[in-house]
Amino acid sequence: MEWIAAILVGIVMLWAIWVYNRLVKKRNRVHTAWSDIDVQLTRRHDLVPNLVNVVKRYTEHERSTLASVTELRSQALATDSPARLGVIENELEALLSRLLVLREDYPDLKASDNFRQLADQLVEVENHLQFARRYYNGAVRDLNTLIGQFPDLLIARLFKFQEAEFYAADSKQRAAPRVELAS
Repeated sequence: MEWIAAILVGIVMLWAIWVYNRLVKKRNRVHTAWSDIDVQLTRRHDLVPNLVNVVKRYTEHERSTLASVTELRSQALATDSPARLGVIENELEALLSRLLVLREDYPDLKASDNFRQLADQLVEVENHLQFARRYYNGAVRDLNTLIGQFPDLLIARLFKFQEAEFYAADSKQRAAPRVELAS
């Protein structure tokens, strides 16, 4: 009888170790995915001042848009909540799209090599950011599912694993901004 109890205890301990290791792996995947988003957002935030300066030279009456872009960039850099950052970044995307559309109203801006290069880089960053967000939300889904499933939730609660926050777009910003570059 004692050896049966010892075997059962051993099985339960092996299961607990296996579940704990899966939780750690999923949590680390979420952290890595968030880091990937952070890299792309940093790239975007580094492009913003350059883009604003190029546009500023050509568009004196767009000061409010430029000021809003700069303010949103500052807010994004100061935010660490994925949900709040998602809202700020969606507003920033909309304003950046608006800046890129300005080239149609300003032929000199449209002809600017600096503007064209920055716009190309911004489109590239937006594409990478879309993939990073999707990967992050998949990693969050996997972690949160594991934390919420029985019997794994017993180990998750015992070791105080927390559900991660999804990176969410608000309803009017769910679609990617349209950016068309003239060649």
